[in-house]
Amino acid sequence: MTATSHIPVFALYGQTAPFPDIVHIERLADRATSDGWTISAHRHGQMSQLIVIATGGASARIDDEACRLSPGDFLFIPPHAVHSYNFRPGTGGHVISLPTALLGGEGASGLGATLARPLHGRADTNMRRLVALLVDAVAAKGRFRTQLVMALAQALLAGLAETSATQGEGARAPRDGRLMQLDALIAARMAQGWGVADYAQALQVSTGHLGRLCRAASGMGAKAYIEQAVMGEASRLLAFTRLPMSEIGYRLGFDDPSHFSKRFRAARGLAPSAYRRQLEGRMPTG
Repeated sequence: MTATSHIPVFALYGQTAPFPDIVHIERLADRATSDGWTISAHRHGQMSQLIVIATGGASARIDDEACRLSPGDFLFIPPHAVHSYNFRPGTGGHVISLPTALLGGEGASGLGATLARPLHGRADTNMRRLVALLVDAVAAKGRFRTQLVMALAQALLAGLAETSATQGEGARAPRDGRLMQLDALIAARMAQGWGVADYAQALQVSTGHLGRLCRAASGMGAKAYIEQAVMGEASRLLAFTRLPMSEIGYRLGFDDPSHFSKRFRAARGLAPSAYRRQLEGRMPTG
């Protein structure tokens, strides 16, 4: 649990400068050693990341879920997911940062529609081969470096999407591009307390059509879909900051702290303060 009042949004970890390349690759030791092998909670607005562990290991937290990474594991982090790591000192492997443009747009055929959730598993032979080729391509200076790097990065993302499509929720049909636009709008307008009609107007669809889009993708109507997104952000702020409950509610469009607490309890089964206490200590150590 951090003592911060916000969740940092970085390009690369600790940096707000523009993204430095088509794809950015670092050895884990290059970034983690300077931070004592601990990467504190943060998120990325316009890129995803793939971590592949070769030796050592780590404990990771993505939003309110925790997982352990062992040699041979990978972890894919989509844009906007809050994540933190405790690496075992000396851990080897790579972190590959991939701008959202490589996901192929917002339509249902785009990779981003399938890779919208974190993904954790074992790196197969093909993934390891592609990572090695991509590492070499990024380091090269050939005439067609850009094209080669983009092709390899998209091949890597396509493999991840195929894996996602066979696991759990990833087996659902890819989301409509307008629903991805809705997700971005919800993130931008939470503090304003927008309702279904506001989002429908911004997307230039009827409220009924917006409801059908949400139901097709998630099984929930538009109101419940928006509520889930807002409560998801509330969970992140409770987990990764020390903001007072009233301030979290205010940031999410609730003027009345008791109303926020009631809505959160209905969504999560716990009062916000109890939810925060439950999360304390749940992060596994490396």
